[in-house]
Amino acid sequence: MRFVTPVALVLALALSGGAITAPAFAAKKEEKKAGPKLNVSPEVIKSLQTAQKAAEAQDFAGAKAALADADTKAVSNDDKYQIGAIKLNTSIASKDTALQSEALTQMLDSGLTPPEQAGQFNAVAADQAMGAKNYDLAIKRGQAALAAGYKPEAINPTLAQAYFGKAGTANPSVEPQRSLNQQGLAALKAGADAMKAAGQQVPAQWYQIGVSRAASARLPEVTEWATWAYQAQPSGENLRTLIRLFQQANPTITNRENLDVLRLMAASGGLVVAGDFIEYAEMASKTGIYGEVKSAIDAGRSKGVLNASQGGETYQAAVAKIAGDKGSLGAAEADAKKAANGKIAAATADAYLGYGDYAKAATMFDLAKQKGGVDADEVNSRMGIAKALGGDLPAAKAAFQTVQGGARKKIADLWIAYLGTKGA
Repeated sequence: MRFVTPVALVLALALSGGAITAPAFAAKKEEKKAGPKLNVSPEVIKSLQTAQKAAEAQDFAGAKAALADADTKAVSNDDKYQIGAIKLNTSIASKDTALQSEALTQMLDSGLTPPEQAGQFNAVAADQAMGAKNYDLAIKRGQAALAAGYKPEAINPTLAQAYFGKAGTANPSVEPQRSLNQQGLAALKAGADAMKAAGQQVPAQWYQIGVSRAASARLPEVTEWATWAYQAQPSGENLRTLIRLFQQANPTITNRENLDVLRLMAASGGLVVAGDFIEYAEMASKTGIYGEVKSAIDAGRSKGVLNASQGGETYQAAVAKIAGDKGSLGAAEADAKKAANGKIAAATADAYLGYGDYAKAATMFDLAKQKGGVDADEVNSRMGIAKALGGDLPAAKAAFQTVQGGARKKIADLWIAYLGTKGA
């Protein structure tokens, strides 16, 4: 009877069904190491010999029957470990996942698994337990794999998935579900950090799952996860999440501040559903930017998101005022130059910005700053928007960086984050 050391396993954790997907890690070629010295019972040896012969003959049903017989004769951990080793080789040859899980459990529970294999074996066992939705066992095995020094970038996603699975989706913001979600997020973050440390790209999906979990559990770290998601994948969708979180956290922002937030959503492609375009148009209407009311509704209609009646009243009211408003801008410019302060210049700049005349808007915002008597943070914010939409990204960033405090500073930071994805 030859005692076999279990063949090396290639760990490829791939959780399915909207789960956290960890990249596959190629197994390193390692020197074969002798297994533990065992004192196996003679009766167990006979059954294992039968099992090996059957497996070599591709008679896997016969091999499993002989292994089951060996289990009934096991009296020591040595017996259990060796039975598990033969089971493991048989499971790999027969591609029997259930038998492989049984083998790993038997070997690990014997306490005789060599240290150099304990991490990988626990990792595979954790993944298999996760697949079977045995969340407690997946957590136990995953923690053991980490304790054995196995790849944290591979184990932590499994642990996170197990914590999330155990938390479920019912009442995620109450205990113990809330704490389980927090533990899952901590594991997911540890996995992401380990991937970065290894010089690997963290899947943006990990951060998006973090956003979803943190939001459903009403955890304060949701904004951090949204920021990481946007950094990993600077899409309009991910920036939209950040913007909506900002709006939720700052319910008292003014209509004028909210308009500048929605302008960022529009610029980044974050206006998606009908309500987005309607909200944008209404904020422009409430602040007297008629040209932008029209452009917001037109954009929603051109994308097929708005039908002809949605936002119709707001649209028609704005369109009726556009001709007169535009016709007054020349006189407004002249008045702005003669005015004692910059209020007329700022209002005129707002109108030009709404009509998409970014060069004139920037000129008038600059005049408003020179004359003073205006909200400097608002003027600098809108100067930044005019420059950004006009394509002068460095000047836009410089303008946003002069915004000093309050909600305006946070809005400027969101714009700066967006400009960073554009190379500004």
